[in-house]
Amino acid sequence: MIKKEFLILIFGLIGLFSSKAQTNEKIVIDNDIQLIHLQDSVYIHVTWHHLDNFGRFPSNGLIVIKNGQALMIDTPMDNYKTERLTKYLKDSMSVDLAKLIIGHFHDDCMGGLGYLQSIGIESIANSMTIEKCKEIGLPIPSTSFTDLLTFDFNGELIDCRYFGAGHSFDNITVWIPCKKILFGGCLIKSINSKGLGNMSDAFVNDWDMTVEKVMKEYPEINTVIPGHGDFGGIELLTHTIELVDKEKNK
Repeated sequence: MIKKEFLILIFGLIGLFSSKAQTNEKIVIDNDIQLIHLQDSVYIHVTWHHLDNFGRFPSNGLIVIKNGQALMIDTPMDNYKTERLTKYLKDSMSVDLAKLIIGHFHDDCMGGLGYLQSIGIESIANSMTIEKCKEIGLPIPSTSFTDLLTFDFNGELIDCRYFGAGHSFDNITVWIPCKKILFGGCLIKSINSKGLGNMSDAFVNDWDMTVEKVMKEYPEINTVIPGHGDFGGIELLTHTIELVDKEKNK
């Protein structure tokens, strides 16, 4: 009897480890683009870019796949990589991109919007993001919301929300309640971040209060995806608050 229980325990642990390994599976599309499998049909898309003042760095977005269609949260930084990613979904995964959610007006959220508009993809953004795009001559997202937009994507509830300024005046979060996944974008820093990164459009005095609102609204967060760097849990939000406090006290 003991031997049987021992075997059940061992096989259970093997299954647990296998499940974790499968969850973190990486699909390398090319040297600049990869997908990280989170759970079910949810993937982080990671794309690498080079800027003269930053060097080579990765940016994160999200892909949610339901019934042969994909919802993309943030594009890669340019049209070429966005086209490569979109065509990979179609050609290698038999998935058609249906919608895009834009986190804020920077290139690492909407640099590929021009290409997606050329193939007729709906794009959703905060109304402040849309006004900024009009002001500075960027492609204009097709669908706007103010503080909250909740919609059903083929059976998956999606919650887009503006909590306040931080990394930028218009940064939003995207919450997938059934999976307890929060896409924080550049509002949230990775656990390895030593500072707040690009602060050219930041509202440092508001940033920590905005993140605190996110924590209060979604206490059951399981997975958090920052705009850059490794994903994690709710500790990324507390780490971001600590980084903001550090910046304020300089």
